[in-house]
Amino acid sequence: MRVDIIIPVFNEAEGVATFHRQLRQAIDPLPHQFTIYYIDDGSSDNTCDRLTELARQDQRVTVVEFSRNFGQQAALTAGIDLSLGDYAITMDGDGEHPPSLIPEMLRLVESGIDIVLTQRADEHTHSFKSRTSDLFYRLINWIGDTRILPSGTDFRAMSRPVVEALRQMKEYTRFMRGMVAWVGYRTVILPYQQPERIAGASKYSLRGLVRLALTAVFSFSLVPLYIAISIGGLFLVGAVLEAIYVLSFWVTGNISHLAPGWSSLMFMLLVVGGSLMICMGFIGIYVGYIFQEVKKRPIYLIRRKWTGDSTSDEQHPPPQETSLE
Repeated sequence: MRVDIIIPVFNEAEGVATFHRQLRQAIDPLPHQFTIYYIDDGSSDNTCDRLTELARQDQRVTVVEFSRNFGQQAALTAGIDLSLGDYAITMDGDGEHPPSLIPEMLRLVESGIDIVLTQRADEHTHSFKSRTSDLFYRLINWIGDTRILPSGTDFRAMSRPVVEALRQMKEYTRFMRGMVAWVGYRTVILPYQQPERIAGASKYSLRGLVRLALTAVFSFSLVPLYIAISIGGLFLVGAVLEAIYVLSFWVTGNISHLAPGWSSLMFMLLVVGGSLMICMGFIGIYVGYIFQEVKKRPIYLIRRKWTGDSTSDEQHPPPQETSLE
């Protein structure tokens, strides 16, 4: 069986050699034919030099260098586009996804499972990141039609039909965990204890995490648009009640009791104006996503690709047209 391992890396020069040793210890005893794709997502340190050295030492390694930083989701997409094996495994190259889990993942997919998802078993902590992560998954699973695994990661194994299905999904704004959940197929969850990073700190900033969360919400749910409609409906009901209230004074002849409420008027104007801005913002985000899609720009651009001692220059990503037939 041919197995492709897809590993996005960004500024991991300090730890990539150690990670590759751990990976080799896990896969060398296995009888499969492995291809290891390291996707350098526009690193600004000497990560690419370290990776090309690994390619010279290990003929199974293919290094793909992006022209700039396109993000982890684009790097995962590039690996999936390049994958030709019977199975594909995606994982991070910082050591937090233990390679020792790969034999068990392959055993599961070879038994007929199409997707093996991994779930952090030690996620129930009181850190800010774990709390916000828990809130995010609660929100996305409440408002979305696609259930996404809480505490899930991008460490997963997939059969060939799943890879082909993902290659047919051409959207520019991508949230791979949601896309994998959307395609369905037979899935099993494999819990694991997350090790410490080999070196350095996480490259996902708070801004990047917020952007990823917004991508997930607006890519897999139309609930924000329904919220905007609901807010408009509530104000319409309020306007009808206000009209009835004012008419009651006219009917009873107590017009003198109608006091000009400047403060209440300003309050309502601010509330209505703020609500309209929020609703327009929701609509604007969806329109912005549509704008990104209709431009049909490539999700990533490859600068160079190394396989062992060979080097090739790429100006465009590899063809993405695939078929399930």
